[in-house]
Amino acid sequence: MEYPSLKLGNLTAKKPLIQGGMGIGISLSNLAGNVAKEGGIGIISAAQIGFRDPDFEKDSKAANLRAIHSELEKARAIAPEGVIGFNIMVAMQHYGEYVREAARAGADLIISGAGLPTELPEFVKGTDAKIAPIISTEKSVKVILKYWDKKYSRTADLVVIEGPKAGGHLGFDEAQLEQFDQNTYDEEIRKIIKAVKSYEEKYNCRIPVALAGGISDANAARHAFELGADAIQVASRFVTTWECDADIRYKESYLNAAPEDILIVKSPVGMPGRAIANPFIRHIMEGERRPPKKCLACIKTCNPAKTPYCITEALINAAKGNIENALLFCGADAWKAEKIETVKEVIDSLFESCV
Repeated sequence: MEYPSLKLGNLTAKKPLIQGGMGIGISLSNLAGNVAKEGGIGIISAAQIGFRDPDFEKDSKAANLRAIHSELEKARAIAPEGVIGFNIMVAMQHYGEYVREAARAGADLIISGAGLPTELPEFVKGTDAKIAPIISTEKSVKVILKYWDKKYSRTADLVVIEGPKAGGHLGFDEAQLEQFDQNTYDEEIRKIIKAVKSYEEKYNCRIPVALAGGISDANAARHAFELGADAIQVASRFVTTWECDADIRYKESYLNAAPEDILIVKSPVGMPGRAIANPFIRHIMEGERRPPKKCLACIKTCNPAKTPYCITEALINAAKGNIENALLFCGADAWKAEKIETVKEVIDSLFESCV
């Protein structure tokens, strides 16, 4: 099956594939640059992106702002002609400043979820950065596109639909996760695409829709395009690549996972998340509290005095390979990973002939 290239205004990705943003430190310049080099859209996660900076604990915001530039520069060196952007969570402290910095640095695309990015158009004003909300329901896409239309007289350049099989923070409550099976969510996807098309007509432009969550093989990719998606967004498959920025022990946690190890967990961000079971998460689920060693003011909604654990600490542990004390975010199909591959091998497998 042949798939057309993905066009975002004046930008073109040869492959209709977006590599999902994964933080902290899982999708940085090496992964994003190599995905872009192979024709997809590479996405750098801005979540505590400066965690390796020696001054990170002293001034995390300044370290993160510096790292936005340095990581984008390194990704561009790998793929000078590629399409490269950032995933920046709405829930992050200093969200607007990070978006502005990424746009000023020359990001091609800003993708935002973990909340509705109502002010995103304001933050990229005067730059060439394209913008895309991550949404999970027909209601949420109608809310955000109507708001941008009314307040900014503009619409999205891309919409990312993140389904219930996605990893990391999920745009559903636990009741919705139980409600949606494959068939019911397929119908939701069709409704979302229909809602997006109404704004295509109003603005006389194409608004590509990318489908994310559970896109782990060629059959899942084909199904996404059959539903009407213009692209797929894939994250977990890229964790177990040589080019992924994470520690090898993080990658091995995917290779060692069984289906029953994939759990829905509560995150201090206030959203459910999907992660691999390990000693850390089991202790948390049993009610143990691990207060932050030092609050780095990463999430708007976090109360350091009450949070069950510091999500920054847990995710940095994951990126650095301290697996026993880490939050190991993953997609529902992460357990299917059997070996470390190259980015090219993953992309080729997603677009190969399928049955």
